[in-house]
Amino acid sequence: MVHQTNHLLHLEYNSQSLLLFVFFSTLCSYNLHWWLTPFSSSEKIRSQWTQQHRITHIILICIGAAGSFWFFLPYIDHWIWIAPAALLTFLYSAPKLPYPIFRHLKKIAIGKTIFLSFVWMYVTTALPIFISGQRWQEKELLFCCSRFFLIYAICILFDYRDREQDKQEGIRSMITYFSSNGVNYLFLTSLVLFAISTILLTYFGISMLVIVVLLVPGLLTGLIYGTAKKNHSDYLYYFILDGLMMFSSLITVFLSI
Repeated sequence: MVHQTNHLLHLEYNSQSLLLFVFFSTLCSYNLHWWLTPFSSSEKIRSQWTQQHRITHIILICIGAAGSFWFFLPYIDHWIWIAPAALLTFLYSAPKLPYPIFRHLKKIAIGKTIFLSFVWMYVTTALPIFISGQRWQEKELLFCCSRFFLIYAICILFDYRDREQDKQEGIRSMITYFSSNGVNYLFLTSLVLFAISTILLTYFGISMLVIVVLLVPGLLTGLIYGTAKKNHSDYLYYFILDGLMMFSSLITVFLSI
């Protein structure tokens, strides 16, 4: 996804080190998040694997942390842009830490879905733009909006799947407050805003072929929506839905922009 941002917006900087930094940071943060997550009946397969391979998680956390530190060094002058990403990533998992000050965050995380979507967008889209030093114009803003609203629509499904467990744990979010119809309208609004911001990119030098490729994961997310609300298979969520976030990225790599 970072590579797609570089590719479509023609960013010029030492991108390989950033790709590795994001890779190791993701490896560290995801394994820390799942290591801290207790067994969940809505994610039975994933939860069972986590409980059986806790040492593996610790090893991957350490590898990720070491790699993140090493590949951060070339961008130490850009710490002002990287620090917010690190802080926001930590805060997302912080409520799982066994300390009252962090557990209290569960009660105030009204927009946790928006929060997570923003982190994904910031790291994969805004951060490369900031580090490259490229001027922010309409194209950059629209691409950030396009990516945010696609990720948000996908995250809505994850939160809808977990809404009963979130209620039991006292985790407050828009998805736990809204009725099923309210969640439907929120999901539809997100996809519409995704489509609008993506289509508007045609006015700023993005070809129609690329626009179609960018729109495909949004269309597939909409088609899967009804099934995903009923079928909570870990494979559907962690391979198909998660995969849709990077689906267009895998295709645009092979397009001549």
